Amino acid sequence: MNDDTLRMTMLFDFFGELLTEKQREYFDLYHNEDLSLSEIAEKTGISKQGVYDIITRAEKSLEETEQKTGVVRKWRETRSGLERAGSLASELLRLTEGNEAAADLANKLILTIEEIGNS
Repeated sequence: MNDDTLRMTMLFDFFGELLTEKQREYFDLYHNEDLSLSEIAEKTGISKQGVYDIITRAEKSLEETEQKTGVVRKWRETRSGLERAGSLASELLRLTEGNEAAADLANKLILTIEEIGNS
């Protein structure tokens, strides 16, 4: 999956409910089901240009929503920070050999980071 498709899919996951039903359907067929514009046009009974216009409007709407909110950017930054914190906590655990109290605390920290990451 290329970066643009991945970005669009993430935007859709976060903001897809803001699109019209038709935009959601066509976007899903194009980006998630990997159908071509021609295949979608044939399946839905509208022109290839009509399909293109609907998908383009959906993509523009998703991009504009992200520009205004920054939700996906913030989510990615948080995920990256959690990954760094998890690595640091694992390193801390490695360094606590022989100190049971410190190892227990490091394990609790790792579990907490994992819980946050999974929520």
